[in-house]
Amino acid sequence: MRALTAPGAPPDADTERSADGADDLARWLAPVSAGARPDGSAGHAPRGRGLGYLRLLVWEAAPARLSRTPRTVAREPLDAVAVVLPRYGTTAVAQDGRGVTVAVGELTLIDLRRAFALERGPGASVLLCRLPAHALGLSAADLAPVLGRVVPVGGDGVAALLGPLLHGLGASTAAMSMTVGERLGGVVTEFVAALVNEWNEDRQEHGGPACPGREALLRAVREHIDRHLGDPDLSPERIAAAHGISVRYLHRLFETQDITVGRLIHQRRVEQCERELSRRGRVNPSISAVAQRWGFRSPAHFSRAFKAVYGHSPRQWRAAALDAADSPPPRP
Repeated sequence: MRALTAPGAPPDADTERSADGADDLARWLAPVSAGARPDGSAGHAPRGRGLGYLRLLVWEAAPARLSRTPRTVAREPLDAVAVVLPRYGTTAVAQDGRGVTVAVGELTLIDLRRAFALERGPGASVLLCRLPAHALGLSAADLAPVLGRVVPVGGDGVAALLGPLLHGLGASTAAMSMTVGERLGGVVTEFVAALVNEWNEDRQEHGGPACPGREALLRAVREHIDRHLGDPDLSPERIAAAHGISVRYLHRLFETQDITVGRLIHQRRVEQCERELSRRGRVNPSISAVAQRWGFRSPAHFSRAFKAVYGHSPRQWRAAALDAADSPPPRP
């Protein structure tokens, strides 16, 4: 990708890198307020490209936070929506009273015509794809149920096609003619519109997130996950098959949970390992045995996952727990 161009510049025109990547980012995406982290970390200048009316931006530089307030929306209106797709790390997204954290393997949509906030996680890289709202042919009511929702890129729905397409376009450095760029922009727009329609059709078909049947099924799925955490092959596909539903519907069940199926499995495994490592017994199992018992394929993978959650390695955590157990109780 080339250095970022302003929205009005020709899509394939070479431009100088801006001395202030934050200003470029704000002009490209939407009029926003930008904020950096207290540590002042920056990174590489934003990299963007145009495909017809579509704009792709790799955001891995300062600022770390972007927000668009109602006052800014009223003062500087904009006809656009954006797809937020982490390349690595996580991004926090807030709109319409919903706040979610989007990770690799997931995406979400934001409506740039309304207030929103984005916060890029430490060291994260995010692909932002902006397109005109009117090009989708959807009403605000059509878009509303999807905004600020975590949409898994895996599975068998439209997102499974849209995610890899955007990642590929974002990583490509190949020069494209204006005609090719416009066609690709149109393809992406059709996919985004299809994603929104698919989401709404599924909600209508299954009664929406408040349906009692959905709540009972959600509880059954969670119990199934807890019973099979030790199976390293536990996956959304197997869980869906065990409950007679599609993988796409399984992901929809979790739309109100602010966590995906895959991340829930990962979280519950780490929690069970922590409980076992903190327990004092006559004979303590090895760390690799604990990891294997709860479905981790390798001790190295388990160690990284554990440290990401608790900030210490499993060995350090166990040592601290044993030291605490050996310490005499405080005097009254």
